Amino acid sequence: MRDEALDRAISEAGGVAALARAINVTSQAISQWERVPAERALAVEAATSGKVTRQQLRPDLYPKDGTGNGQTKAPAAKWVYTFGAGQAEGNAGMKNLLGGKGANLAEMSAIGVPVPPGFTVTTDVCTYYYTHEKSYPAELKEQVTRALAQVEADVDARFGDVANPLLVSVRSGARASMPGMMDTILNLGLTDATVEGLARQSKDARFAYDSYRRFIQMYSDVVLGVDHYNFEHILEMAKEDRGVSLDTQLTADDLKALVESYKAKVEEELGRPFPQDVHEQLWGAVGAVFGSWMNQRAITYRKLHDIPDAWGTAVNIQSMVFGNMGEDCATGVCFSRDPATGANVFYGEYLVNAQGEDVVAGIRTPQQITIAGKNAQKSDLPAMEEVMPKLYHELVEVRDKLERHYTDMQDMEFTIQKSKLWMLQTRSGKRTTAASLKIAVDMAREGLITEDEAVARINPAQLDQLLHPMLDPKAPRQLLARGLPASPGAASGKLVFTAEEAEDWVKRGEKVILVRRETSPEDIGGM
Repeated sequence: MRDEALDRAISEAGGVAALARAINVTSQAISQWERVPAERALAVEAATSGKVTRQQLRPDLYPKDGTGNGQTKAPAAKWVYTFGAGQAEGNAGMKNLLGGKGANLAEMSAIGVPVPPGFTVTTDVCTYYYTHEKSYPAELKEQVTRALAQVEADVDARFGDVANPLLVSVRSGARASMPGMMDTILNLGLTDATVEGLARQSKDARFAYDSYRRFIQMYSDVVLGVDHYNFEHILEMAKEDRGVSLDTQLTADDLKALVESYKAKVEEELGRPFPQDVHEQLWGAVGAVFGSWMNQRAITYRKLHDIPDAWGTAVNIQSMVFGNMGEDCATGVCFSRDPATGANVFYGEYLVNAQGEDVVAGIRTPQQITIAGKNAQKSDLPAMEEVMPKLYHELVEVRDKLERHYTDMQDMEFTIQKSKLWMLQTRSGKRTTAASLKIAVDMAREGLITEDEAVARINPAQLDQLLHPMLDPKAPRQLLARGLPASPGAASGKLVFTAEEAEDWVKRGEKVILVRRETSPEDIGGM
């Protein structure tokens, strides 16, 4: 017999089907519950917007304290999971708790793929955060401190240490892939003191100050609310003053001056200096990632892809590896198969002496990973296969290993630091419907999956994309411009050049085509 609290939760959520969608289970599963399973209590609470509490759903797990004042005494709970150095507390099956990124980082570490050590703060903390007036569980700080100490031991560096500083990245990671929708911060842990230690340790002041100016811009934009355009303007003025066109042409002294200008802009905008306490930086970043779960572009993306708000996001805190330390460093993104056609060819882009944001932000023109890709793009820039042949072959081995392990096409991110390959992420890659069909058929023929699995991988709704109108490839035409399509089929309409214009014109009943030099997560409304 179903208990009263579960009945009320179903009613508050709008019925069994609505609750099932919100917490990512089947309606049949809920129908079989007599009470809410322990691992679902927080999600059900969130799905009811806190109207049915965890204490009401599972009083055996979340008892009231002995004072009778209605306050709860939370049981010991695990909020943080570590990974790295060939070990992991999580695995790929824990996506609901660790998010897709965190689960796959743990899985890669466990199977011997080189992953920078780190830890994941679970999606349950996000759920707690939004149902407890944006506060954290009492045990979280101690668990983060212990996990950070383990990372320090794994990489032999210390967070906030002037002589040997540990720097970390802070990234979101929902259970459903939401590329670019939430916030990321790199190089966290840099201060006026630790940047000098990084310069001495790396014997490269230019690299250290380049990392610091990137961190100040990213942290100020994401956490402090100082718009990134302020820093881009300062950077462009600095390059103009020096008579150079590329960031990489600025010297160490130029970047030192740029850091001072960035900090002055922060103080001018906020009335207080840029934070120099690394722990303040860390908790500010964690709060910003949880906050970005409810930013407008993430909300829009979730509506488009039917992702429930109640799922929340995890936060992944990981030791930094640097693709911007010199010419033996690089960063890139790649797919184990072509996501447009499904062809079994390695596909991707990289940049030498860069950080990951440079590749996806269109700041510099990316280079192709393979010689075949370079030729297909008619690019003059050298392929990774030519410039770094040994590391290219290591990357191919990782590609093959991950695709065999996950039995699906993988979307991967990597960094090369001083000729050492590190994998930062893997996930099942987004693909066109045509590619989805080809990959499923090819993998069945290759013996990676069964024919039944191949059929199950095709979403019937996707097949609609194959039925969109097309331009007859043999028809005469006057070609005005070339670009990369972001939508299936052919279209006609007026050209607009910003996402805001696209939204405004559509509201007026106009048919439009959005043209961008580079797409950005900020364009999601227009797209």
